[in-house]
Amino acid sequence: MTNETTAQAWDTFVEGPWQEEINVRDFIQRNYTPYLGDASFLAGPTEKTLRLFDHLEKNYLSEERKRRVFDVDTETPSDVDAFKPGFISEDDDVIVGLQTDTPLKRSMMPNGGWRMVEQAIREAGKEPNEDIKKIFTQYRKTHNDAVFDIYTPRIRAARSSHIITGLPDAYGRGRIIGDYRRVALYGVDKLIEEKKIAKDKVANKPFDEHWARYREEHSEQIKALKKLKNMAASYGFDISGPAKNAHEAVQWTYFGYLGAIKSQDGAAMSIGRLSPFFDIYFERDLAAGVLTEEAAQEIMDNLVLKLRIVRFLRTIDYDQIFSGDPYWATWSDAGFSEDGRPQVTKTSFRLLQTLRNLGPAPEPNITIFWSPELPEGYKEFCSAISIETSSIQYESEAQIREQWGDDAAIACCVSPMAVGKQMQFFGARVNAAKSLLYAINGGRDEVSGKQITTGHTPIEGDGPLDFDEVWAKYEEMLDWVVGTYVEALNIIHYCHDRYAYEAIEMALHDSEIIRTMGCGIAGLSIVADSLSAIKYAKVYPVRDETGLVVDYKTEGEFPVYGNDDDRADDIAATIVHTVMAKIKEIPMYRDAIPTQSVLTITSNVVYGKATGSFPSGHKAGTPFAPGANPENGMDTHGMVASMLSVGKLDYHDALDGISLTNTITPSGLGRTKDEQVKNLVGILDAGFIMED
Repeated sequence: MTNETTAQAWDTFVEGPWQEEINVRDFIQRNYTPYLGDASFLAGPTEKTLRLFDHLEKNYLSEERKRRVFDVDTETPSDVDAFKPGFISEDDDVIVGLQTDTPLKRSMMPNGGWRMVEQAIREAGKEPNEDIKKIFTQYRKTHNDAVFDIYTPRIRAARSSHIITGLPDAYGRGRIIGDYRRVALYGVDKLIEEKKIAKDKVANKPFDEHWARYREEHSEQIKALKKLKNMAASYGFDISGPAKNAHEAVQWTYFGYLGAIKSQDGAAMSIGRLSPFFDIYFERDLAAGVLTEEAAQEIMDNLVLKLRIVRFLRTIDYDQIFSGDPYWATWSDAGFSEDGRPQVTKTSFRLLQTLRNLGPAPEPNITIFWSPELPEGYKEFCSAISIETSSIQYESEAQIREQWGDDAAIACCVSPMAVGKQMQFFGARVNAAKSLLYAINGGRDEVSGKQITTGHTPIEGDGPLDFDEVWAKYEEMLDWVVGTYVEALNIIHYCHDRYAYEAIEMALHDSEIIRTMGCGIAGLSIVADSLSAIKYAKVYPVRDETGLVVDYKTEGEFPVYGNDDDRADDIAATIVHTVMAKIKEIPMYRDAIPTQSVLTITSNVVYGKATGSFPSGHKAGTPFAPGANPENGMDTHGMVASMLSVGKLDYHDALDGISLTNTITPSGLGRTKDEQVKNLVGILDAGFIMED
């Protein structure tokens, strides 16, 4: 690509370091225009968009709902350029590109593990290709095979008893956000050139493991970028150079993301923070008179439509862990820049408008970086769309920007990272609640009765339980649980890098990056309430004929987490801090920085099924509360009190994110639409002021 072509693509943009180095943030900061107005400029869906959506619904989505999985390609292991071009219909020419050659057809990604692929194919009513099976069982080692070759007996025991579950040991780890904007701003040839330079910077250094892995991974990245060009060319686009207009900027960016979802089946495949970037191109084309608002909205509608039909080949068991078939194409938006300007643009509005033009949907997972200081028109529009669709989530802008900068985005639900400069080794969660029951039973599983770990003395006698004794044993048990958990994560990510490396996603990162190890806990509210019951009431263990504690009899009142009561809330904060402190003591693969989340938004049902009864009154087999939520039905002081309780958890102990899920009926916010909108804005403002 010539310098003249690049200059044409960058015409009128404010110059800066971004022209000499890969630096999308610098480009955005110098060129984006904050929007302080309201939603009155927005356009509805075009006729073409409506026809496309109607065709998709009638011919694909409605059929998929009848049989869970619409179709599976059993002949082609997926890759960036493995499939011929696919289209929804003849109207599908605005933003193009499908994962396979047919909408909703799922592809195999056997590098992660053949067993899950074969099971998922059979559950979809198809038979696996025996030649493909032979390759990935006899000739090509998979990530899952490697993991189970290395797993220790204690990991296998913890995994089978479900004190640790949901580990990414048989599928893609996810939680990696490629900086897909780089494809549009620089073109693929420039990215390849930079990767070649980075690879050879270490060529004259003495051999060591880092040196070898660094050069090999860069070679894989370069190959993946070449495949990305091939894939785009099959759709008739040359992405070797920078995008020249808004349509190309969105299409080029989507091609980058499409390459990722064609080659990896991560548990979360988030798309990043795109609105300010896209808006720069939209504003330039609108000012030049080569684009209308209707056309800009059509581009956004068609991009979001593509994100809604992403599908991965999953097993029924996987769907149960995650309560459905999500893939978390999280799109982060709003917030502020370091210089105080809001990152709210007209395209921030256009993104939310897709929920009106196309109707509500869980994907992309639109996440607003909220602050009371955001422009009022935008806050009211967010509130209105939330009331209409229940399709937006909110995060604390100030905390994210303070820790991760102003070009951060959410991977999955609540996990922030600096785009293109950081990646996460995703680690699911340990069952912190079940760990308490193990502490009381000396390492025996309260459901199966099996001795899962030895060397721990159970609590004896018929009670009442003593808080100090229980806490001491809980801490001791956490040493074993956390140690086993991190050992498993180190093994998983060592194997994933070797056998299922995310070449295209990492090609859209800096060559030297920050790595975090995303640990997490489940069952926080149950542990907090149970320890509170032991401390402030009288709790008597109920044993079976073998002496195993299988239930509890609790007498007296006790404070519960979620009602802004420091007695219970401090226990919750101490649990989070204690687990994080133990995680920090353990060396991490590739010197990753350990983080923690309180995040069971979907897997709370599966965790509950594998766990017994508690002193708090939580019954065996019933779902955990999601994330950092209070126990179901225990937060009796209202939504603001629960927000205050969650706000007492130290964010530095859970830098991977803290989730609070609340339900509000619109009628509870006011009698008129205007009242509802203003009252929801007030609740969000109040909650995030308290957390800050």
